[in-house]
Amino acid sequence: MTSLVDASPRSLGSLPAVGPLSFGLWRYTNTDVAAAQSVLEAALDAGMNLIDNADVYGFDWGGTGFGQVEEILGTVLAGAPELRDRMVLASKGGIMPPLPYDSSPAYLRSACEASLTRMGVDVIDLYQIHRPDMYAHPADVAAVLSELRDAGKIREVGISNHTPAQVAALQAHLAFPIVANQPEFSASHLDPMRDGTLDQCMQLGITPLAWSPLAGGSLATGDGVAPELLAVLDQLAERESVERGHIAMAFVLAHPSKPIAIVGSQNLDRLAASATALDVQLDRSDVYAIVQASEGVPLP
Repeated sequence: MTSLVDASPRSLGSLPAVGPLSFGLWRYTNTDVAAAQSVLEAALDAGMNLIDNADVYGFDWGGTGFGQVEEILGTVLAGAPELRDRMVLASKGGIMPPLPYDSSPAYLRSACEASLTRMGVDVIDLYQIHRPDMYAHPADVAAVLSELRDAGKIREVGISNHTPAQVAALQAHLAFPIVANQPEFSASHLDPMRDGTLDQCMQLGITPLAWSPLAGGSLATGDGVAPELLAVLDQLAERESVERGHIAMAFVLAHPSKPIAIVGSQNLDRLAASATALDVQLDRSDVYAIVQASEGVPLP
C-alpha cells in the first residue's frame, strides 16, 4: 500500500525546514520553570522544532493572564538559551481582550514589540495575525508587517483563522509571500477541505498549520465524537497497531497540502509517542472512509 501520510519536512519560506508535527503552547501555563523546560525539550527531541506561541495564550486554559505563556517561554529560554537555536519560533498577535480583534498598524507594532520582550528574543521567525480584524484594511496590515520584516523583528509572515478571500486580500498588498495559514482541521472538523482554505494553500504554496488536530483531545478520548467516526478510527488503529489519536493525526498529515499538525500535550510520554503517527499507513480508501464517517452522509 502506498501511504498518503507525508512525514517529510515542511517549508516555511526562508526559514529552516520544520517537522510535520509542531508543538503548540496554548496549554503551556505551568509556571514551574524546570517542568516547563522539560516539556519543551521533550517536544524538540520528538522533532517538533516549530514552536507555536501567541500573545493571548495564558488568558485561558488555566493561565493567569494575557502574555503569560510568552513570559514562561522567555523564562525558559533565559535559563537555557541554547534551546532557541533548536527551534523555529512562531507567535501571533492581533487579539486584545476584550476588543477582541485589533490589526491596526499601531497595535500590531506594539504587540510584536511586546512579544519580543516577553519571550526575550531578538526576532520572531514566523509572525502570524491571529484572527482577522474586519475593520482593518489589508493594505494597512501589510504595511506594518512589511515594516516589522524590514526591521528584522520578524522573518516570515503567516495568518490564522482567515478565509481564502481574506488571505488573498492581504497577499495582494504584500511584496513577499504569506508562508503559513493556521486553520482548525481534524477528522471531525473538515471545513478547510471544503471551504477553499487548503485549496488556496496548494495554489499559493502556503503551508497549513492545523490547530486542534485531535479536536481538543476528543478524537483520542472519544468524548462527543460520532460513533460512526470512532468506529472507522478504531478499525484503522487496530489494523495499524496504534492508538486512535495517531490515526486522527495521520489523517491530517495525509492531505496533499502538506499540513503541519500542532500538538498541544504537556505530557512527556505523549509528546514522545506523537511521532508514531508518522509511520501510519493510510490510503485513499482509508481517508475517504474517515471523511464519510465524519460528515455522516455518503460521498456523492
